[in-house]
Amino acid sequence: MRTVWGIIRIAAAAGIITAIVAQFAKSLSMVPDPALFVINFLSFFTILSNALSAIVLLIGAWYAFRSPNDPDWFNLARASVVTYMATTFVVYNLLLRDISLDQATTLPWSNEILHVWAPLYVVLDWVLAPGRRPIAWKRIWTIAIVPIVWVVYTMIRGAVIGWYPYPFLDPAIEPGVGYDGVTVYVIAIAAFILLVGAGIIGISRAGWPYRAVSEEAAPA
Repeated sequence: MRTVWGIIRIAAAAGIITAIVAQFAKSLSMVPDPALFVINFLSFFTILSNALSAIVLLIGAWYAFRSPNDPDWFNLARASVVTYMATTFVVYNLLLRDISLDQATTLPWSNEILHVWAPLYVVLDWVLAPGRRPIAWKRIWTIAIVPIVWVVYTMIRGAVIGWYPYPFLDPAIEPGVGYDGVTVYVIAIAAFILLVGAGIIGISRAGWPYRAVSEEAAPA
């Protein structure tokens, strides 16, 4: 069963990489400042979370072929990526689906893979794939590190160059709202990330749909 999931993970990672590269190539051919575009493109949380997912899936495939269960460090990295992808899915479909983002021309099929199908697969993989290990509740703060760093980077860079990857992070979008409105969005999304992370950790500690190879209880 682990081998089957390893093969599926390779296919899923290939799909994600193809979607990222196709969108990047399409957009790069249409922008006036390629160097700036490259940095902007890599600054989207969607691209970051999907790129991390592809890496984690490929590493997960390696472990699936070689070991009955995943090492603790990888288990935590995988839980973190699942949290980010679930957040990408929800934020995009609730706040951004009908908004044109600054990436030249969006490829519809790539957009759907990165915002819908890849997140759904990664969550499904976490729930159903064997080899998952229980994670301590205190690790939820480790899961939150990447989003925190990304928000700090995004807001500092945005204030310097006047560009933000998402409109709800741009204090100039709605005059009179400014940073107060941005703060509300950031707090709401941060709370959602913590909620999702708690759910992901909860799943790791449950015996359903199987009992992990290692049945040692994780510390609280």
